[in-house]
Order: sequence, then structure tokens, then C-alpha cells
Amino acid sequence: MAEIQIHDGESIESALRRFKRKVQQEDIIKEVKKHSFYVKPGERKRLKQAWLESVAAKRSGANPLKTENDRPPENWWHT
Repeated sequence: MAEIQIHDGESIESALRRFKRKVQQEDIIKEVKKHSFYVKPGERKRLKQAWLESVAAKRSGANPLKTENDRPPENWWHT
């Protein structure tokens, strides 16, 4: 849980900015989106397989050593 202490003389805007930064660093929003709805295990497996096939296709392209995204995206289970 993101929590900040407001310092003496600190404006609400700067405290809100610090809070937003802390929430972003702790990946709270990603976690909420990840659990926003249930994805069946079969559907998750199909999506992951499709992602793996797209990565394989990218690697077999012009420069197979240079890939920008070797890990699955954070939301590969969402469509």
C-alpha cells in the first residue's frame, strides 16, 4: 500500500505528485488491472502461445539477435 507523509509547508499538489510516483513505482495499477477480471487457464495458455509465436516470428526476421521485447507484456492475458 502506497503511503506518504505530508511535510510541513508542503503543498497538496506536490504531495499528490509524490503519491502518484510511489503508486507507479510499486506497480499497484498493473496489479489491479491484472486482477480486474478472471481469465480461464485455457484462454491464458492460448494467449501466451500466440505471444510466443509472435516473438519467434520477430526473431526469425532481419536481425534475430535484436528483439525489443523478450518477455511477455504485462497484459498478455488481456485481449
